[in-house]
Amino acid sequence: MRFQDAAQDARAVTYAAIQAEPVVAQAAGLLADASSAQRLLARAVMNGETLGADGWRAMFPTLFGPAVEPSDRERAEAILTVALAIADRGDQTRNQLRGALVESLTVELLARRVGAEDVRRERRILFDGVRAEIHPYDVTVERSGAAEAYDCKWGARGINADVLHQLEDARANAEAEDEVLRVALVVFDAELSCRVRLERQTAPHDQTRLVALETLESLSRDDGTAGTGEPATKPF
Repeated sequence: MRFQDAAQDARAVTYAAIQAEPVVAQAAGLLADASSAQRLLARAVMNGETLGADGWRAMFPTLFGPAVEPSDRERAEAILTVALAIADRGDQTRNQLRGALVESLTVELLARRVGAEDVRRERRILFDGVRAEIHPYDVTVERSGAAEAYDCKWGARGINADVLHQLEDARANAEAEDEVLRVALVVFDAELSCRVRLERQTAPHDQTRLVALETLESLSRDDGTAGTGEPATKPF
């Protein structure tokens, strides 16, 4: 098993520009230390339904009300501001920025556990005698004997058979080479929505971890958390 940079085609060049937008790093930095409620606020705002800040403050009184600690309210305000900046873009750009945000947030949290030098983006995973996937994996952790591969999605609707097959095939191919490759989906959506979507999929996913909006912190921990609130058999 070995890793390789994705081809520098038009898609890669365009997406690299999206990933480099300052608003992406700003949002990821804020959301890495946010509460579940603050992340829910960010998701709701970035869906782009309305740009009225006062309306969002009224809808989330537990984040902006007078009883909220000043430091918590300050972070919520910062998250609201950056989420509105993303929401205020056109549909296509907004979708690209949201996808880049989930990847950046995943990288930020994983780096706290394994170190930034072992976390990579847009990498292909190659196996001897196996045709390589055209599309790279969004985020990888490249450590000998403890590699990880992540597919990152903005919403539960992004979970589909192609994604699940790609992750499971990589895990199984690694196992055939006596290598360890743990695979996971990171979805910036409610876990219940993700579970409902997964239940409808016939593609194999019993060995694929799910990290949802409520459990993002599990990416930064090495305590056996599976990303679902249930104990994992091995640290992830």
